[in-house]
Parts: sequence; structure tokens; C-alpha cells
Amino acid sequence: MVRCRPRGGRGPRDGPCRLPRDTARHETAKAANLAALFLIELGAVGAAAYWGITLDVPTPLAWLLGLAAPAVLVVLWGLFGSPKAPYRTHGARRVGFEALWFGAGVAALLAAGAVGWAIALALLCAVSKSLAVRWGQ
Repeated sequence: MVRCRPRGGRGPRDGPCRLPRDTARHETAKAANLAALFLIELGAVGAAAYWGITLDVPTPLAWLLGLAAPAVLVVLWGLFGSPKAPYRTHGARRVGFEALWFGAGVAALLAAGAVGWAIALALLCAVSKSLAVRWGQ
């Protein structure tokens, strides 16, 4: 039996203490999910760039859209989605913002004709965001 201090850290060490519910393996899975979320964010930004570059327009315009589309996503994420965002969203607004933001990446891949990649991004996003909500990330 493990003995520890009662909640609050005061008092004698006389009561049983529960072992931490999160094992090292669980913490590793949480860290891996955060890394996956970051890669998914990069994938959405890359998808926007891919869409712009693959448009059937004159080359200078394609390059402009290939740079502008991801820039718009990055600015929106910086304003509303990042942990240090000045207008950080919470609750239902956060869910809506992320659905639109990641959905833009999926839509960009669909518009560029990369259906398989769009499905993969959507599935990865759904699974990873579900785990993040479950784990309070």
C-alpha cells in the first residue's frame, strides 16, 4: 500500500494513496497525439498551398494563391486557434472554428483532385481531435 498526504498536502501521511491513473504509456500516447495534431495543422496549411499551386491559372497567379491561401489559414490560426491567440475561442465556438479551419484543408485537397489525401486528412483530424477532447488537450 502506498501512503501519501491527503489532498492539499497538509497533515500526516496516514491515508492510502491511489496510484496515478495515467501511466507512462498513456502520457506517451497523449504526447504523440499532440505531435499528430501539429502535423495535421501543417497538413491543412500545406493542402491550401497545394490547392493554390495546382489551379489552372497563369503561373504567377497560381504562385500568388499558393502563398496567399496558407497565409490566410496561418493568420486565422494565430488570431483564434493558437494557445496564445489574442481572440482565443472556447467551447462550441472552438469546435466550429476548428471544423471550418481543418475543413478548409480538406476542401482544398478535394478541389485540387487529391481525394485520397482529403479523406486521410479528414479521418486523421477526426480521430486525433476526438482523442484530444477525451484527454482534455
